[in-house]
Amino acid sequence: MVHRGLLIDFGGVLTTNVFASFAAFCRAEGLPEDRVAAAFRHDPVARGLLTDLELGALDARTFEPRLAAAIGVSRERAEGLARRLFAESRPDDAMLAAVAAAHAAGVRTCLVSNSWGDALVYDRERFPERFDAWVISHEVGLRKPDPRIYALAAERVGLPPAACVFVDDLGANLKPAAALGMATVRHRTAAETIAQLEALLGVALSGR
Repeated sequence: MVHRGLLIDFGGVLTTNVFASFAAFCRAEGLPEDRVAAAFRHDPVARGLLTDLELGALDARTFEPRLAAAIGVSRERAEGLARRLFAESRPDDAMLAAVAAAHAAGVRTCLVSNSWGDALVYDRERFPERFDAWVISHEVGLRKPDPRIYALAAERVGLPPAACVFVDDLGANLKPAAALGMATVRHRTAAETIAQLEALLGVALSGR
């Protein structure tokens, strides 16, 4: 089946690996490399803070000192913590070019992102050349893996879920999309993801 819609994550898919950036932050702060990742996976306090931030229920100024306390960063180092967590994250040019190619080929494209408010910076000026729509968690009050965010993204590109492909780097975020009937791609490298998307969407994306 050739799909007509591409729904795609931001951090870790259209950028370099987010967890690598978290690890670099930990090294700079003198923490174990996996401290932040482990906190978000296993610490209910850190997980709750992240959920509230991504839903827009908590702003970065409130989030930062609370997360600092949860992961063992001093209060004096809390200001700017959210941005520093993403300091080593870079755009993935191959993936961005692939999304732009899909969009230009007539595939309906939508960014689906769990955002960190002002701490996670999107190049919104270039949204029109890449996306027909976008669903950003703090703006809509929904976050992955809530099934409603995938349904909203499909609605915004005017397609049934079964006509869409969803790409994310986290397996837990793929399961609800698959349950709605979407094809899913677990992102690991640009080359692997682009090859899978070319097959699912029936368009050339890599320029090779």
